[in-house]
Amino acid sequence: MATQAEKLTLENTQLKDIISHAKEYGFVFPSSEIYDGLQAVYDYGQNGVELKNNIKNLWWKCMTQLNQNVVGLDAAIFMHPDTWKASGHVDSFNDPMIDNKDSKKRYRADVLIEDKLDELKAILFEIKKKQDQIKDHIPDGPWTGETAIESIEKDINFLEDTLKIGSPEAFNNAFKQVDIFESGNGTANWTQVRQFNLMFSTQTGSVADESTTIYLRPETAQGIFVNFLNVQKTGRMKIPFGIAQIGKAFRNEIVARQFTFRMREFEQMEMQYFVRPGTEMEWYQKWKTIRMKWHQVMGIPTEKLRFHDHEKLAHYANAAVDIEFEFPFGFKEVEGIHSRTDFDLTQHQALSKKKQQYFDNDLNEEGKPYGNYVPYVIETSAGADRLFLMTLCNAFTEEEVTEGEGTKTRTYLKLHPTLAPVKAAVFPLVRKDGLPEKALEIFDDLKFDFNLIYEERDAIGKRYTRQDLIGTPFCIAVDYETLENNTVTVRDRDSREQKRMPINELRTYIGEAVSLKRIFENL
Repeated sequence: MATQAEKLTLENTQLKDIISHAKEYGFVFPSSEIYDGLQAVYDYGQNGVELKNNIKNLWWKCMTQLNQNVVGLDAAIFMHPDTWKASGHVDSFNDPMIDNKDSKKRYRADVLIEDKLDELKAILFEIKKKQDQIKDHIPDGPWTGETAIESIEKDINFLEDTLKIGSPEAFNNAFKQVDIFESGNGTANWTQVRQFNLMFSTQTGSVADESTTIYLRPETAQGIFVNFLNVQKTGRMKIPFGIAQIGKAFRNEIVARQFTFRMREFEQMEMQYFVRPGTEMEWYQKWKTIRMKWHQVMGIPTEKLRFHDHEKLAHYANAAVDIEFEFPFGFKEVEGIHSRTDFDLTQHQALSKKKQQYFDNDLNEEGKPYGNYVPYVIETSAGADRLFLMTLCNAFTEEEVTEGEGTKTRTYLKLHPTLAPVKAAVFPLVRKDGLPEKALEIFDDLKFDFNLIYEERDAIGKRYTRQDLIGTPFCIAVDYETLENNTVTVRDRDSREQKRMPINELRTYIGEAVSLKRIFENL
């Protein structure tokens, strides 16, 4: 069995392989790379943008098309600055920041503590594993391993309690009590921990003296809340109903890392579901179940997903849970489901002096008096970039296959056909004798229904491999038999099996495999 250290090395290697693959095959590029890039900012390449758009489209359709009472919205990135005052972002949207005085580098204090926790747990694992072996090799004298174990366990418990408290004072105390060194230079010459607001600010107005500070939105939810009544009245929506939105958000993260998992510019897919007060826990449980199932029907294995309930709730929530995926770097959040109570609408009502209430005439039908109330909200919030990375990590497959008398490692992306950037590739067997013309005829016929690639260079085996590496589910080979009977060979990406079929059956065959309906039916 691999040691904890070996597991960590393997995880880092896997992530590096995935990042390298993403760049080499047109999924993700470092932003402004010719100028040495910009930290934690990435560009999606020709295959990456297709994959990301397919994920967003699937989410959007599942929210708005499958739910009659969920509609869409596209709010502006810039909002009135009072929006962020009401939401609490101006006063409390902070991360604990600490600087190393020697290197002049800045870090998130909680991240450094989490890293130290991982280090201590790995050490503890190794000591306990080898405890009996070490005892047997000590000829004389007492075994001191228990003392070491007790000391490490004490530090682990202390740091875990520190993270739960989460205050700058607790973090400062942790850096005094436990040796936390900067990676690379090994120094522990730290400043005091202080809070750092994560919002990007800028100025609006043509004259400097008359300019107003506004913010790049740190989340998309507030655009939904301030439009709650606009949507409800114009759409004649009845409680319960939801408003969905996909859009960019911006956070000045102190530590942005792990590829597209944590970035300063990212995309959120959020749905705020407005419910009658007192029913929020019922809807919270329903949306937990719905959202977990959505990830599973996307092709994510059940064993790689889990719920993680929040022990420490945000100021606006009375319940919260994360859906976590097992990345190469461990289980991490890809989506949050939160019961936000009536906090947001009440705050906007108080600051704007505009009522954010719903008149519920259905109460009378239930024998209760008519009434105005501020709805409670259940939120589902997924990161499009995190779902992209989850999909890519899950699809990245390396397996040993037999080739001739030996074996080789085959690498391919086992993407759900609905999500694959390219649905099929069309290849003429050779570049002569009318085969390219016939292949282009098939390509032109199908291109209105599917995103296709036409390719005629290199041996057909190499062309198959190139498509495997970007996750194309089907390759269509046009050969001499095609000219005789209008049939082609269709190769399956995962099994590598090839089957012969008439050209006029291709649209149905590919269409059924890549259709959103295949996913819809399982939700």
